[in-house]
Amino acid sequence: MELFDAIRGRRAVRDFTPAGVEESTLMTLIDAAIQAPSAIDRQPWHFAVVRDQALLDRISIAAKTHRLRSESVVELRKLLEDPGFHIFYHAPVLIVISAQRHTPWIVEDCSLAAQNLMLAAHGTGLGSCWIGFAQDFLNTEEGRVMLKLPGDALAVAPIIVGHPRSLPPPHARHAPQVSWVG
Repeated sequence: MELFDAIRGRRAVRDFTPAGVEESTLMTLIDAAIQAPSAIDRQPWHFAVVRDQALLDRISIAAKTHRLRSESVVELRKLLEDPGFHIFYHAPVLIVISAQRHTPWIVEDCSLAAQNLMLAAHGTGLGSCWIGFAQDFLNTEEGRVMLKLPGDALAVAPIIVGHPRSLPPPHARHAPQVSWVG
């Protein structure tokens, strides 16, 4: 797959088959993630891989409850209040990219790794989606314990991965806001 085809073809997938993803494939995605640049070449990232559906279900319920405490957007509240809504869309895998809080630029470093991981997933025929609803909960003590993260870790990028049942259509892109300076 050509690079620009991957960039233009990657979608946020929220509809998965129940088929699992091989450990070797997940390691290929993580290897792609760690090829990302990082500030001062610290490569601070850690990858927590969750394939246990019962644990994913427990995290989904806890994350929805946690998010409802602060969510003010009516449409999002309705979604989170729906007992049938699974925050991870029943994907077979959750990969959480985190790093120690005291390391500078970890959000940027982990985000770059996440983009590589999602492009690699697309390149191997898998779907992925960054689950923002989960981030706040995963940074609580309870969330860190569920992921077996150290207390000083910041969960930056919770990404679900699996075999897409269907792909969403592309969304039109807005024209870029560009200022040519100098």
